[in-house]
Amino acid sequence: MADEAQADAVDDARGAAPPRVGLATIAREWGRIGCIGFGGPPTHIALLRQLCVTRRGWISETEFEHGIAACNLLPGPASTQLAIFTAWRLRGRLGAVVGGVCFIVPGLVLILALAALFLAGDPPLWVRGAAAGAGAAVAAVAVQAAVGLVPASWKRGGQRRAARARWIGYALAGAAAAVLTGPWLVLVLVAAGLVEVAVKAGPGGTHERRASAWPVPLAVAAPAAGGLGALAWVAFKVGALSYGGGFVIIPLMQADAVDHYHWMSDGQFLNAVALGQITPGPVVQTVAVVGYAAAGIGGGLLAAFAAFAPSFAMVIAGAPRFDRLRSDPRVQAFFGGAGPAVIGAIAGSALPLALALQHGWQYAVLGLAALWLLAARRGVVSALVGAGVLGVVAGLVGWPVG
Repeated sequence: MADEAQADAVDDARGAAPPRVGLATIAREWGRIGCIGFGGPPTHIALLRQLCVTRRGWISETEFEHGIAACNLLPGPASTQLAIFTAWRLRGRLGAVVGGVCFIVPGLVLILALAALFLAGDPPLWVRGAAAGAGAAVAAVAVQAAVGLVPASWKRGGQRRAARARWIGYALAGAAAAVLTGPWLVLVLVAAGLVEVAVKAGPGGTHERRASAWPVPLAVAAPAAGGLGALAWVAFKVGALSYGGGFVIIPLMQADAVDHYHWMSDGQFLNAVALGQITPGPVVQTVAVVGYAAAGIGGGLLAAFAAFAPSFAMVIAGAPRFDRLRSDPRVQAFFGGAGPAVIGAIAGSALPLALALQHGWQYAVLGLAALWLLAARRGVVSALVGAGVLGVVAGLVGWPVG
């Protein structure tokens, strides 16, 4: 026990005064992770841990884990926020901006280049086939993402029967909202969180009421009528209100991008989600494909800026208070309700994604992808690439891919 306490003390001492790392080093290392970070948040976290904790010893293991926990309590892409936080820890606000931008830009450049190829007016047959095949697998990816989040969230919910009943209720509400409410899903997520806060703060709750302001940001602005203002609003909503990680952006965006503003078709939206999964960097970069469909390269850049700006603002402003955020019982309670609702929403988004498929052979590809991901438990990138190859084959043998 004494050895463990001494090790913790050493960790705390190391975390208290990290070395002053040069901006060029931050740009190079965070840019490298942005280039090779295929596989989503687990890969990003592993690469940041390897760099900052294991290889360079810039940040202690304890503080790194605390950073992960705090970023998971913020709305928006958690692994991007962790990249910003670790760079902030090493070089302050300027380091946070440099590290975050260098982490985001490689994947953003690649996804915009792919958007130009896949959303071209008359793409070649193999491109249309690959898009139709990869898009067919997206619904299975959504289900896998939801299933992967269940164990930890269920455990955090507690052992009491009432707590588990509320968990199931929040999840069902999120699933129904993803199918029925589209862009207004976020209201259901927030409501679930606030219900749990009220339950925990009640007479039988586990924490006391406090008078300070509620720490979770809520958006109150109305969406613009159209044009770049509407695009900026949709992207901001994705970046500021996507509780629970990147995949919850699907129901947040689909109704706006396809049904309301008609920036893209159902098939093109499926392609956008697939591109966000197979490119390195954060999944939220899917919003750049929507921006490209709405207004070309400028729209893609605007959408990316609007989606990621809230993460920079929240981390840079809030990082000095992360310890207090993690220990705030209201924040814990809020995510005790919003978390299961997010899982339900991600799972529920699979239904409209599956209904968006246009050809019979795509449902066969969807079934194979589900077996690959859920039964064989293989990776998302390999599933989407394999589905794309099957789509190319379908096009070459004469099956419809348009």
